[in-house]
Amino acid sequence: MTSYLESTRNSYNTVAADYHQLVAPRFDDPYHRAILGLYGDLLAAGDAGPVGDLGCGPGHVTAYLAELGMDAFGMDLSPAMVDFARQEYADLRFEVGSLLDLPLPDNGLAGALAFYSLVHTPAEDLPTAFAEIHRVLTPGGLFLYGFKAGTGTYHLTEGYGHPIELDVYAYEPAAIHELLVAAGFEEVTRLTRPAIAPEKTDQAFLIYRKPA
Repeated sequence: MTSYLESTRNSYNTVAADYHQLVAPRFDDPYHRAILGLYGDLLAAGDAGPVGDLGCGPGHVTAYLAELGMDAFGMDLSPAMVDFARQEYADLRFEVGSLLDLPLPDNGLAGALAFYSLVHTPAEDLPTAFAEIHRVLTPGGLFLYGFKAGTGTYHLTEGYGHPIELDVYAYEPAAIHELLVAAGFEEVTRLTRPAIAPEKTDQAFLIYRKPA
């Protein structure tokens, strides 16, 4: 395991319960509901199948997908996050796994999400993650990617009430578009939410399709 993956796993192992308490309420905003609702409608228009919330954290997004009627399961790099999600949402399935080497078969998912779950991934590893997501989607399957829009990197040594070691990356949507196209995806739609405070970044949400 590379050093940033190890520090990411260890940091989220440390903050799992507090992360859920602090972050889950922020998730309930109009932009998140809109993009996830659109994503669910687009999936419903195709063949039904499992949807992987990849980098699911404590499972709140996975649970919301299930409420929308999706056959959703979660996967996360952090065993502590997975343990918490299993306890909090006992009726749903959660597994440990990395987006850089997904323990999933080829062409098995109708949908996949990486909802802010690649914000600690440097640019050189994004093509690997996108190639893995493309691999596990069925032809015609949909990928929803949520991320911090912009440029630059900053380092966190404290968060959610705990000491952590995390780099956070922002990427321009146009640059992500080029990587997704190179991985074999085609664009469906993009949505950008302006920063909600001066110290915050814009947020971007992209839905792309693996060609049938």
